[in-house]
Amino acid sequence: MKTLMRNMILLVAMFALCGTATSVAQTLRDASYNYVGKIAPNGTVRNSEYGSLGFFNNDGTIANAKNKVVGRIDSKMQIFDKDGERLGFVNSDGSVFDGDSKPLGKIDIKSGKVTNDEGDVLGYANGISIQRVAAYFFFDFFK
Repeated sequence: MKTLMRNMILLVAMFALCGTATSVAQTLRDASYNYVGKIAPNGTVRNSEYGSLGFFNNDGTIANAKNKVVGRIDSKMQIFDKDGERLGFVNSDGSVFDGDSKPLGKIDIKSGKVTNDEGDVLGYANGISIQRVAAYFFFDFFK
């Protein structure tokens, strides 16, 4: 009984930590670690001047600041353009590939560092899902 109670307490604590982490805006930084924007918990993407660049919907749709659909991310971590053409995908380890399965780079899940296929730093994204990071840095949905 004590083990069950302890496990329940640990589980509740883990959910509390996860809930707190997702309620804070998620920071985007360039290669020099300068602040370039954030992705709010509701999916809104903002630049450093707090101007809206677009948003990620919960259904995977990606839209620009004018609410025009520019792409989509599916549940298999594939990224598509507005016409449904597969642009690339992300593996669960953070590796990013183009539509022909050629490596584009990697997102380090622990540090948030984003690198291209040659290892050059593109930027940093802390606390953001790797699909959203890939859409921002590799597929230029918001630039």
